Parts: sequence; C-alpha cells; structure tokens
Amino acid sequence: MTDKTNTTKAQKTDIEGLLGADKVKPLYERGSFWLVLLILLGILFAVYYFFFRGSQGQVGFVTQPLTKGNLTVEVSANGTINPIRTVSLGSELSGIVRKVNVDVNDQVKKGEVLIELDDTKLKASVERAKASLDLSKATLAESLATLKEAKAKLSRLQEVRRLSGGKSPSKTEIDAQEALVAKAQASVQSAQAKITDSEQALKSAESDLSKTHISSPIDGVVLARSVEPGYAVAASLQAVELLKLATDLKDLELQVNVDEADVGAVKPGQKASFTVSAYPDRNFPAELKKVAFGSTKTDNVVTYVTYLDVKNPDLLLRPGMTATATIRTVALKDALLVPNTALRFRPTVSSESKAPAMNVFGPPMRRSVRKSAGSVTSPNASQKKAEVYVEEDGHAVPVPLVVGFTDGKMTQVLEGKLSAGDKVIVDQRRGAK
Repeated sequence: MTDKTNTTKAQKTDIEGLLGADKVKPLYERGSFWLVLLILLGILFAVYYFFFRGSQGQVGFVTQPLTKGNLTVEVSANGTINPIRTVSLGSELSGIVRKVNVDVNDQVKKGEVLIELDDTKLKASVERAKASLDLSKATLAESLATLKEAKAKLSRLQEVRRLSGGKSPSKTEIDAQEALVAKAQASVQSAQAKITDSEQALKSAESDLSKTHISSPIDGVVLARSVEPGYAVAASLQAVELLKLATDLKDLELQVNVDEADVGAVKPGQKASFTVSAYPDRNFPAELKKVAFGSTKTDNVVTYVTYLDVKNPDLLLRPGMTATATIRTVALKDALLVPNTALRFRPTVSSESKAPAMNVFGPPMRRSVRKSAGSVTSPNASQKKAEVYVEEDGHAVPVPLVVGFTDGKMTQVLEGKLSAGDKVIVDQRRGAK
C-alpha cells in the first residue's frame, strides 16, 4: 500500500515539473538581474559623460580684433559758473540813501551814477571850507602888505644911518625894525600854511560830497540790489554791500574741482565741454585757462580748482549754475587700439587644452574688475608694459605689448607684434563649440 502511494506522489511531481507547476522566483531575487542592470547603468553613464560632459568640459576662447580708430581720454569734474569779475558796491560815508538809479539785471556803464546819498550837510561843509580858504587868502594878503611896509621902513632907516655916518638913527632903532620885518615874514608863512590847510579841507569836503554819488567802476550788469531809498547807511571798517555788479555775462568762467589723481593730465589750452541742469541735453564748449597750485581738502579728498573760459553769446548761462565738465586731455587719431578686456584676461585652464576659438564682435562678458571712476592715464605714465593672449591651435599664447593712453574701454598700443585685425582673447567659456 505504501509503495503504491509513494509511486503516485513521484508521478505527480514529474507531471507538475513538466507542466511548469514549480514556484518561479521574482526577477529582483535573481543575481543575473542585478548584473544586467549594473551593466546598463554603466553604459548610460559612459554615454552621458562622453557625449554631454565631454562637450561641456571643452574650453572655447572668445576673441576680438585690434582696431584702428580715434581715442579720447577725458577727465570729469563738477563746479560752478561765475562771472570773470564781480564788484561789491558799498558806501564810504554814513548817510541816508536818497535815490537808487538801477535795478537787478540792468546794464551799467563805467562812471554811471547808481546810488545817490543825501548831500545837504556835505554841501554846507564844502561852502564852509571855501569860506575858510578865502579868509586864509585875505590873511596872507594882509601879512604880505605888513611885510612890505616893514621892509621899506627898514631900508629908509638904514639909508639915513649911512648918510649920517652912523650917527642916526641909532642901532637900537635899526634892530627893532629888523625884528618887525622878521615878525611880518612869520605872519606871511603862517598865512600861507593856513591857505594850504584850507585848500586840503576844501578838497576833503568836495571828495566827501562826490562820494554821495556812488558810480559803477566797470561796464557790466547788476546781479543783486540790497538797498532802497531811505536806507540808512552806516560807514564802518567793513562796508555794507549795496549793489553787486558783474562784468559782461557774455564771457564767463567755470571753476571745477579736479581730483588729485587727474590733475597731472589737465593743462591750459585743452578743450572741454559741460552741461548744466537747466539745459541737460545741451553741451556747452569751454577751454581750460589755468589750474590752481593750491589744493582744497574736503572729507580727505584733495582737489585743485581749475578755471575754464566760457562763451555765453545767447546769455543762456547764469552765474551760480552748477556744471559737470568733461575735459579732453588726450585726443588720438588713427591709433591702434586693443580692448581693455583683453589686457585683463588671464586663462584659467592649462594652455595645453585645445579648443576652437570664437570671434565675437559684440560686447564681451562682464568681468569683475575694480576701476577708479573718472581716473585716466596721465602723460607721465602713458607708456607701460602689458600682455594679451592670442589663440594658436587651441592654445592661449601670451603676446607682450607696450600700451599708452586708455579711456577705460580701449587702450592705445604703442609697440608689439600685433596689428589691426589680429584677434586677441577677451574671455573663455566651457562647452563652447
């Protein structure tokens, strides 16, 4: 019975094996599955690395050509427009203002009476001085007559004494008459001195009287008026400004403060232009006249006052306007120019790395470069050695240059093995093709 049962089970097992009735294991439990998966991942990684990462790791050089062109180096500075000459009118006398003949913006001529003070008292002083002078002249005439009479009497006495052989008149009489002559001469001298004094007093009174009429010392225009009729003027050591005059406003002066870093580049005769807030879209011409030797220090910033001549035929510009000036310190024509980005460029990968070069004529990528705003190359430092890189067979090869002036974007090339059209590297990029 038992043998029959075992035989039946064995047959059943064989039949299930033939029919695939055995329990099948999942794929993830099979070792071959993981092996195949690892192989596929390795293939995908290799494809990604060589086809994608390989191209991104490639280095491409961005180039720009050297050019021929004009180069202008400029210095910027701020300042104020002023008249070439201003005059503050005051009074040397104390008194009451009787009349003001001009107002603001009026044109005036040299010698024109602008302000009149009350002159009643001063006219009286002049009359008194004249009377005193007349009296002194009369006194002199009287003294001269007395002297003449005393001299005549002395002459007669001396003649009589000579004729009498010295007997008469006595020597005492002669001496007394000589004393009278000397006294008369002293009276004449005193009268002459009084005349001189009276003449000076009259001149002083007339001078004071003339000062009641305040005249213009220049041809120009009235900038400010701070006086009205009836105003009481008090003469003092510091005269009060009654009127402010300026020379013809068709010629003005622009005073700007040039930074000490730029003062070596500015010189008389250089051309300039400037703008003012009143006319922001208009450039006005100017010419540099002089640079002050004395400096001005404000908040540890040292500047030098620079004076520029300004023509103002249309009278658009007014004294006191603030201006921003641009002084052309260098103006080169047909110079060989290299981009400043090429001078700053330094390769960040080995020069052995090969990569195709790109010629980009547009603006290069921005690089973080520290630059002093407004500073320029001065003539004393206009020549210096520099280095740029050119692309040769995928290599960044350095080329030495001697450069000159720069405007912050382009630099003058003075010496070197490069010429116009030669391409220099200004940047590099990964993944460039």
